[in-house]
Amino acid sequence: MMTHVDAAPYVFEAMGTVVSVTAAGGVPDAARRDLAAAFEELEERFSTYRPGSEASAVARRELLLRRASPEFRAVYDQAIEWRRLTDGAFTPHRPDGVIDLSGIVKALAIAAAGDVLDAAGAASWCINAGGDVLTSGAQPDGRPWVIGIVDPDDRTALLSQYAAPTSGRCAVATSGTAERGEHVWRVGADATFHQVSVVASDIVTADVLATAILAGGPDALRRAEDRWPVEVLACATDGRCWATPAFRG
Repeated sequence: MMTHVDAAPYVFEAMGTVVSVTAAGGVPDAARRDLAAAFEELEERFSTYRPGSEASAVARRELLLRRASPEFRAVYDQAIEWRRLTDGAFTPHRPDGVIDLSGIVKALAIAAAGDVLDAAGAASWCINAGGDVLTSGAQPDGRPWVIGIVDPDDRTALLSQYAAPTSGRCAVATSGTAERGEHVWRVGADATFHQVSVVASDIVTADVLATAILAGGPDALRRAEDRWPVEVLACATDGRCWATPAFRG
């Protein structure tokens, strides 16, 4: 996913990806440390790639869930609620039963980074964290932020673009197999889609539903359209695409 902007972004690495932040007038110096901290604090607790994290202790069954920190259990409860809302298409449990909250933690970090920018007085901004994008307001020149959806069959080309509203927040999240392989736990044997992009007003909803539709296939797509005010672009392994009105034309 690409965002088209003119202002120089503030770029740092977090959660195994590159985070790019652009704001009208530039990213405030006072906010830069807090932006990185928004990701680091969650990664320190929830990364299963860090042996000393709370998530790793839970995964190794050295720490029982009921004895985990309130912060850990709150995110787990949020993920369980999303499992209920998506009829199991999104889940915090790996097939081996291990709790893995990576499907929601990056989105929470992006949302927290947005709060940092708001608190710093940034009037309009865009956060791109490994292809998941959260915007607020318009670009510095007044144009809308335009998010490009990369073609899963040709990573050098754009499949579609989405112009975000110039007021309020807008989130675009993509889940797919082109870069990371089969990292999503499919529902049954369904492998209809290999890339799904979702537009929502908040990044957690967009990210969770992109994962749920990728995992659950056409049934999960229909449920998402019925239950949430979202736009969806879903690419099937046979080359076909399903698109709601914002992605057509």
